[in-house]
Amino acid sequence: MRDKTPIKIIALIVIPIALAVAVKFSNFNDRDKKEKKGDKEDQIGLLGVDDDVKVRVLTSWLLPDELLEVSGISWFDRDRFACVQDELGKVFIFNTRLNKIEKGIPFGPTGDYEGVAVAGNAMYVLRADGVIFEISNFTAAKPKVRQYKTLLTKKEDSESLAFDKKNNRLLIAVKARDKRSDDYKGIYAFDLRSKTMSAQPVYKIMLNDPIFNEVNTGKSKDAISPSDIDIHPQTGDIYILEGTKPKLLVMNQKGAMLSLHKLKGGDFSQPEGLAFSPDGKMYISNEGNKGTGNILQVEIVEKGK
Repeated sequence: MRDKTPIKIIALIVIPIALAVAVKFSNFNDRDKKEKKGDKEDQIGLLGVDDDVKVRVLTSWLLPDELLEVSGISWFDRDRFACVQDELGKVFIFNTRLNKIEKGIPFGPTGDYEGVAVAGNAMYVLRADGVIFEISNFTAAKPKVRQYKTLLTKKEDSESLAFDKKNNRLLIAVKARDKRSDDYKGIYAFDLRSKTMSAQPVYKIMLNDPIFNEVNTGKSKDAISPSDIDIHPQTGDIYILEGTKPKLLVMNQKGAMLSLHKLKGGDFSQPEGLAFSPDGKMYISNEGNKGTGNILQVEIVEKGK
């Protein structure tokens, strides 16, 4: 009878190897499927409130009583912010290193001032009725102040102001209803050469965009009510802040919605001001409706990091 021992030995060696290869190949396929699924989930995350990321506070500065109702901030230099508050016609220069107001720059009577932007040797302040105040040579003992009426009125209740350096213009986002359409809230441009505002918005925040599905529980006009706006100096993306129902919307330069982030917790009691430093650091200020006003350095990060 033929000895089958060598065949049995070969089988004992080959079969386990074949099984191991099959299991490894199966795991590889599963992992590949999961990676593809994850890619799809990441893409879907851009269409709604992204629960895989959060806005993390890195540093905070408490503001003095004069800025209890801080309504707008703008990057000034490494240690300073230009700030305005709801009532006084004055720009406050707040020093974060010394934690105090260094200077006050008067520019107008009492009023509802909501946004501030620094553009070279000039500052611009937005009043809620759409009037823009230009403060030229603001470092001088008596800066020169001019006022410009725009197409916006108190009905639009605009609070957002940003300097668009690339296009030498100011951007203003409508907070209340846009009188031109119920489908969007416009972002309008004020040209700094001609000192005139564009008749049509340069960007439109489309209120029925799928990105608002998870937060748009009532009328679409309440999807977002911008409290401030600024442009990321490196990506050119437009960041739009809301203080009523705290959130942060990101759009690209073509006006496409990229992401929407809820601002949760006590850190964001009433976020009204937004600013970027030249290196891309992001800052949000809160009115002190539940305590003291503040400025926070924040970053958007994935959860778990």
